[in-house]
Amino acid sequence: MSEETDQAVSDPMLDRIPVSVLTGFLGSGKTTVLNALLKHPDMGQTAVVINEFGEVGIDNLLVETASEDMVVMDSGCLCCTIRGDLIETLRGLIRRRWRSEIPAFERLVIETTGLADPAPILHTLMTDPVISARYRLDGVIATVDAAAGEATMDAQPEAVKQAAVADRILLTKTDIVPHNADLIDRLGRINPAAPVLPVVQGKVDPANLFGTGLYDPATKSPDVARWLAEESYAEAHHHDHDHAHHHDTNRHDDRIRSFVIRHETPIAWDKFVEWIEALISTHGANLLRMKGILNVQEAQGPVAVHGVQHVFHPPAMLADWPDGDDRVSRLVIIARDLNHAPVEKMFKAFVEG
Repeated sequence: MSEETDQAVSDPMLDRIPVSVLTGFLGSGKTTVLNALLKHPDMGQTAVVINEFGEVGIDNLLVETASEDMVVMDSGCLCCTIRGDLIETLRGLIRRRWRSEIPAFERLVIETTGLADPAPILHTLMTDPVISARYRLDGVIATVDAAAGEATMDAQPEAVKQAAVADRILLTKTDIVPHNADLIDRLGRINPAAPVLPVVQGKVDPANLFGTGLYDPATKSPDVARWLAEESYAEAHHHDHDHAHHHDTNRHDDRIRSFVIRHETPIAWDKFVEWIEALISTHGANLLRMKGILNVQEAQGPVAVHGVQHVFHPPAMLADWPDGDDRVSRLVIIARDLNHAPVEKMFKAFVEG
């Protein structure tokens, strides 16, 4: 067996097309970001699925070919609209790519409607058998308006949730409000691991948006430390205590917690699954995101787990431990109305029981 085949067997995630979900409240500048991205020369091997072409003023000068539901840009970037059903659209893209009817895109961006919750799209990616065999979630990108973002988050718990599950937060309209320190601070407390990137006129370098998943796009190998970013949660936890006085104003934010559970000894996989199922059945709606690397008794190397709300990706078996001898299981959890201590206690009860 050649080394290459060996790698493919041990790591089936690598050949799947990485998917980024672009989310953001109505008016937060998502369409402007999308427009600027489409024109960027580095978007050549990307397919973008959009809810409505009409909202995105695609520059006709940059269009190479166009059909009723698809546009190919000069750069090779491909846009298509969601015709009714996302599952059908994604399956159709794979079929057309397979038959060479469209450019062989290497990355997919899905733009959500102004509806705030990206969870249904993430569920589709994880649970549809055809789609989950061809695509993998790379990350969630959320746009937040530097001018109106705080008011939106005060009024809309969903906007807080969007920021909480994002891997990258794009702060738009920074030409109008150059530096909103309170908002940046607030986003840092809601989601300590997501970099906040200021955006002017929608312009952002695709290199800063993509490749946020478990796999480093440059080396094509797992980069666990970058993906988990667990130090940022510990720092945020200490930082949080300095902000007790904010609690009156940021009601929705206070309900969101992020924390890390660490476990020193190997875990039986079925005990972990039982714990997850119990956690989901009691707190499913409030479990926003979970990422982890586990030392599982039955596996040679570490097992990466990744869930969004109550849906989990198939676990990925990794070839090596990232830190050599450090074989500690680590789980990063972002949740609403869930505190660290009871979740950890429940975890220990299951895996040690």
